[in-house]
Amino acid sequence: MDPIERVLTEVDRAADEIVGFTADLVQIPTVNPPGEEYDACAHFLGDDLARRSFEVEYIAAEGRAEHTARHPRINVVGTRRGGPGPVVHLNGHIDVVPAGDGWTVDPFGGLVKEGKIFGRGVCDMKAGIAAAVFAVEAIARAGVALPGTVEISGTADEESGGFAGVAYLAETGRIRKGRTDFVIIPEPLNVDRICVGHRGVYWFEVTARGRIGHGSMPFLGVSAIDGMGRLLQAVRERLMPALALRRTAVPVVPAGARQATININGIDGGQPVDGIQTPCIADLCRAVFDRRFLIEEGFDAAKREIEALVAQVAAEAADVRFGLRDLMVVHPTRTPDDSPVIGSLERSIRRVLGKNAELIASPGTYDHKHVARIAGVPHCVAYGPGELEQAHQPDEYCRIDDLVNATKVIALATLDLMSGGR
Repeated sequence: MDPIERVLTEVDRAADEIVGFTADLVQIPTVNPPGEEYDACAHFLGDDLARRSFEVEYIAAEGRAEHTARHPRINVVGTRRGGPGPVVHLNGHIDVVPAGDGWTVDPFGGLVKEGKIFGRGVCDMKAGIAAAVFAVEAIARAGVALPGTVEISGTADEESGGFAGVAYLAETGRIRKGRTDFVIIPEPLNVDRICVGHRGVYWFEVTARGRIGHGSMPFLGVSAIDGMGRLLQAVRERLMPALALRRTAVPVVPAGARQATININGIDGGQPVDGIQTPCIADLCRAVFDRRFLIEEGFDAAKREIEALVAQVAAEAADVRFGLRDLMVVHPTRTPDDSPVIGSLERSIRRVLGKNAELIASPGTYDHKHVARIAGVPHCVAYGPGELEQAHQPDEYCRIDDLVNATKVIALATLDLMSGGR
């Protein structure tokens, strides 16, 4: 039996172990916010990697405000060295979003039934971490020598931006150009698709300030809520139609995300609705917006457009003072078309699934942004088990056959990359 067939056979033999390991990860409720059980999960993964002959490092995000005694931001990196070939880094985030309502199963039970594993974060992305671990394990069990070095990391806070996770590893040089050749992030974008980038993000806050007055005499005050209402109307009637006409050539999925978009993430103004009521005109209102911009637009143009819209509304509502504050900026990212990591995954998907891979881009961001922009590593993609539409849903699940197939693909692609893509 040739080495590739031996690797594929070992993945099949390990199927129950892969499922069990995934369920074990789900049962650690690494909820973000606030960042529960990161230390426990990092050490669970690190201990497992150590048993599999990896050198293991625990890297705390020292100096980050998120890293506290109560909720430490702990990252774990395992390294298994082979020949002199390239370094392939397999990265997964250990944090999950809150469970929310609507579940019919225990969100942290790791239930296995009807060919699926259920639980918060199983799709996004603890199944992906399991696939990475057992991809390398299958290579070892098949008796195939590593032509290069493979690293597996479990990192913090991707769901809130990844600044104490992959960004921290990149800022400190643990992931960097010259040290890291290729990065595969096993996010859930469907098992036959390779994700080559994402749209840009501009989160910003607008503040409207009016003048307080007695609620029985609103004509003697200036309502900040009314002022914010004017801005929201302008967003709906002036900005959104313009954004809908802009479409990117990047293969963003689903189709509706191929255009520029804006969402109102939150709004707060006046007195607390659940508090003791007083008859006051709201003198302050704040709203947070999520603008997703296209690589063809660029950040500078996207921001100027927002500034101009706010200025127009401010001129129309002369008694209301508006302020604009940037909260987060993420530039669009795209893997080079000729990147070896794309070619290796395409060949591996064809071998395992018997079909051609689809190249896509993500509607939201993921840790690719930090690998490309801070670490300077251009050869990064997302590929892993799970369906994109399952992420953050009640009764989130990952199909077991997708998990096994993704493990095979990652194993073959890792070997191919370390062998120089031969």
